[in-house]
Amino acid sequence: MKRIPLVFLVIFTFFTASLIQVEAEETNTKAEQEQTPDQLNLAKNSKSAILLERDTGKILYEKEAHKQMPPASMTKIMTLTLIMEALDEGKISLDEKIRISEYAASMGGSQIFLEAGEEMVVQDLLKGVAVASGNDASVALAERIAGSEQAFVKMMNNKARELGLENTRFQNPTGLPAEGHFSTAYDMAVMAKELLKHEEITEYTKIYDDYLRKGTDDEFWLVNTNKLVKFYPGVDGLKTGYTSEAKYCLTATAKKDDMRVIAVVLGSDTTKKRNSDVTQMLDFAFNHFDTKKLFESDQPVSKIKLLKADEENIDIVTEESISVVYKKGEELKGYTTNVQIDENLTLPLKKGQQVGKIEVMRDGKVLSETPLVVNKDIQNAGYWKLFKRTFHEMVKKG
Repeated sequence: MKRIPLVFLVIFTFFTASLIQVEAEETNTKAEQEQTPDQLNLAKNSKSAILLERDTGKILYEKEAHKQMPPASMTKIMTLTLIMEALDEGKISLDEKIRISEYAASMGGSQIFLEAGEEMVVQDLLKGVAVASGNDASVALAERIAGSEQAFVKMMNNKARELGLENTRFQNPTGLPAEGHFSTAYDMAVMAKELLKHEEITEYTKIYDDYLRKGTDDEFWLVNTNKLVKFYPGVDGLKTGYTSEAKYCLTATAKKDDMRVIAVVLGSDTTKKRNSDVTQMLDFAFNHFDTKKLFESDQPVSKIKLLKADEENIDIVTEESISVVYKKGEELKGYTTNVQIDENLTLPLKKGQQVGKIEVMRDGKVLSETPLVVNKDIQNAGYWKLFKRTFHEMVKKG
């Protein structure tokens, strides 16, 4: 076999790399050319940004949205997601008291100044995370849910993989600086979309100020690190972030009429610039787009029959609300929905278990897919019920 001279390999490698760079630059130039003047003026103060509509996940604007960057305390969006899942699954309850470990109490950065051995109910710890970005509250809840911070971080990374986030890795539940701890604007938006499935989370993230241990000598004033919840109509979350490496970051969500959007910015130099970028992105979304609600969250869209199920007719519901998003002034027609139920479902089924999906389509193109789930536990039917059901079917058939 003849060997290729090294000089040719170097030339070939250089040529290939140059070609890839040219193609990438052409793609970026094309993307910029397709942007409207309003879009070109967005997120000028941030290194990375994205704007999307929550129900459909449609991206309305993006800038370096897949660039890996430290997310700082926006990490707590994933932490809050796992906390809300634990509440839904009954692993913890809002009124449960948690005893604070020495390790949780030792967390630096943003904190609610928990003391080792102190007991605080989950609801107040949740406020501490959602409003004040408390690192100590985050670790205390992580330890309660998973047994240790390390085990909770494993849950966080598993959830990231489940959501298909290829550019996110967590090393802690707080966002404190750590090697190998990174995410992207796009991934943070997907996490925010997932967190907002738990609609009650905004009851916490929209709080501007509140008190912990009210009326005691250790009373602590909570003030939201996201000032837009007070100064931008409709903003009710979600999470700020800052470290010297990450700079100023924010994942915000706002709702106007039936339309909810998510805006993410990373790497702004000041809070003023960060908030200005997010404000302009929200203005752009609400000025240029609108939505039409097709289904509410938990709305029944179909029924199925499983011969051996305890209930004959089982409601299939939407996991979250479903909408179509369109430019204002655009004619709203041609949208269809397609319900698909999984075959060969096996019992029992757990409440919230996915059993199918519903597609929203236009002109043969799938615009969005939303899981369909059961809204209650479905058990196997007992022998006597199966016997009566079979006998009834035999009578019907003559």
